[in-house]
Amino acid sequence: MDWSHFRFRSVWELAAGPDAVFAVLERAEDYPLWWPQVREVTSTGEDQGLARFRSLLPYDLLVTARAVRRDQGAGVLEVAMSGDLEGWARWTVRAWPGGTRAVYEQEVEVRKPLMRRLAVPGRPLFLLNHGLMMRAGRRGLVRYLESV
Repeated sequence: MDWSHFRFRSVWELAAGPDAVFAVLERAEDYPLWWPQVREVTSTGEDQGLARFRSLLPYDLLVTARAVRRDQGAGVLEVAMSGDLEGWARWTVRAWPGGTRAVYEQEVEVRKPLMRRLAVPGRPLFLLNHGLMMRAGRRGLVRYLESV
């Protein structure tokens, strides 16, 4: 097993409609407005940017994200990532009774040297950290959708 390899899947059921959710999720530069652990997103070109994340653990992750799919009809937003995390992340947004079901999937290999050295003993903390980040993201998105 490669201890530096992670797969994540989170499902968010939201009261807002799919078009509204998709519109917010496709504006990565606005993530810091509603997702506390997304500290900064800076555009570096057409469909590409640099993002800085920090959750409970005392380290930042810097990732360059490049859009590889933006398909509102299919409800899919996907990016390729490089930097401290290498891999991909994808949102799939669908109508759901009472609103929207947004599924976040991510498959990455950790490239940050400290995290690679701590991959075995730190894995439970990395998983917990990610879970807390996703929970805070969902809460922030719900509040943001209610305010716009």
